[in-house]
Amino acid sequence: MLEKKIEIDKEIDTSSLLEAEQYPLNNYHIEKDIISSSLEAEKFSLTNNQVVKINENKKSFSSSEETKVEVNVFDVSSYILKKTGKISSMKLQKLVYYCQVWSLVWDEQPLFPEKIKAWANGPVIGELFFQLKGLFQVDEDDLLLGNYRKLNDTQIETINAVIDYYGDKSAQWLIELTHDEYPWRKARIGIAEGDRSTRIIDLDSIAEYYSSLSDG
Repeated sequence: MLEKKIEIDKEIDTSSLLEAEQYPLNNYHIEKDIISSSLEAEKFSLTNNQVVKINENKKSFSSSEETKVEVNVFDVSSYILKKTGKISSMKLQKLVYYCQVWSLVWDEQPLFPEKIKAWANGPVIGELFFQLKGLFQVDEDDLLLGNYRKLNDTQIETINAVIDYYGDKSAQWLIELTHDEYPWRKARIGIAEGDRSTRIIDLDSIAEYYSSLSDG
């Protein structure tokens, strides 16, 4: 098994501007302690038609063919809400986002196949937003879709690590954190602050950026 731990010592500067290809790395420290090396990265076989291609050499997660993800965003959300109890729908969005982030870094595969959009308030998964539309606070009873029992031990461990670090943060803190990080900012280049956007935050930029934090 893997023991996963996130440590971020970062003051959020919401006025910071994106500098081309520059990552604010110096205040980050990510730890991943390997307890046993018996786990190997698995190619996932999934139940839906959404697929993700992994490039073995460059660890590319570009949307393509042949590699499928069996867990969806609702399954992940179901588990998060079971662990946290009632939280704001915006906070749920950000916790789900960071679950995808650290699954890409630690487990080297996407946790769910749904696209992440660079909305004005940070990364948002549209399918989850529209399922919970109109609800400010949500708990597991509000989520009509999703089955946390589909998650395997590796996925649960990753989600638990995310909840352990980010779970006590406010929705606003998480929004500002995502605004200060490269993948969201890159996706919104050329878009005015507060404007709507349907641009996708691609998995390759997520994996590259947060992996660089892990290596820093």
